Amino acid sequence: MFLRVRDCVRNRLSLAGAVRMEEAISNAGGGDSWTMLACVDRLVELGEIREIPQSDVADQHRIFVAV
Repeated sequence: MFLRVRDCVRNRLSLAGAVRMEEAISNAGGGDSWTMLACVDRLVELGEIREIPQSDVADQHRIFVAV
């Protein structure tokens, strides 16, 4: 699942330069949404992507860009 999420995020970033959490996990194939959220958070921890700081935003609306 982690690799599917990572590949989906990379694909979206190459197309648009940014990706919302909603698109990152909805196009990554099936799976538990909480686990997929954790996969995106792990990409941030690994330094592969970074989150654009926003205040008071729902998890699915968080925005990420390449490092």
